[in-house]
Amino acid sequence: MPSFSKNEIVLVRYPFSDLTSSKVRPAVVVNAPHMSQDLFVVALTSKTNNLLAGEFVLAEWKKAGLNVESAVKRGIFTIKDTLVRTSVGNLDDADAKLLEDSLRQWLDLP
Repeated sequence: MPSFSKNEIVLVRYPFSDLTSSKVRPAVVVNAPHMSQDLFVVALTSKTNNLLAGEFVLAEWKKAGLNVESAVKRGIFTIKDTLVRTSVGNLDDADAKLLEDSLRQWLDLP
């Protein structure tokens, strides 16, 4: 069984909303390792304009293994670990802290 770490950046096969096709896109794993085959991920996007509250551009996107400037998108998705194509890197500590703060904001947690 594959094992992924919190703040690991992975390439995931995302289905289109109408389920007619899919594309491989980057995402950040936001759960700690566990026995389930499901992962909680947050999508990343290269569209960095018009971001919503809690969305932000990664400061260290190159160090994280991404090819283009990328932003965290609002939303948490549950995916089966077999949808992960590969791992490309990890968030740096500052970007990981911003993501943690965003998750708290989105979920209205203390």
